[in-house]
Amino acid sequence: MVKVALFVRLEAKPGKEADVEKFLLSGLPLVQEEPATTAWFGIRLGPSTFGIFDAFPDEAGRKAHLSGKVAAALMAKAGELLAKPPSIENVDVLAAKLPG
Repeated sequence: MVKVALFVRLEAKPGKEADVEKFLLSGLPLVQEEPATTAWFGIRLGPSTFGIFDAFPDEAGRKAHLSGKVAAALMAKAGELLAKPPSIENVDVLAAKLPG
């Protein structure tokens, strides 16, 4: 069961929208290697607004993800791709339906 999550909002620089989309697509294989990342979604919220929503069974899983490869890649690319630093919110999961 997932208990905690992250919601990360990403605002692409003008002209970098396709690059942010490609970055999110490239993140999937990396998070598939993370055993404590129960669910991970790269999402588009608008023309230049993207996000990541991921869920974990506990705080240790969330911390492991934040120190993992996707987080490192995001921080390395943020200045090039994003109009402002990513907004990273810790959230609590109240209810979830996941494949069993």
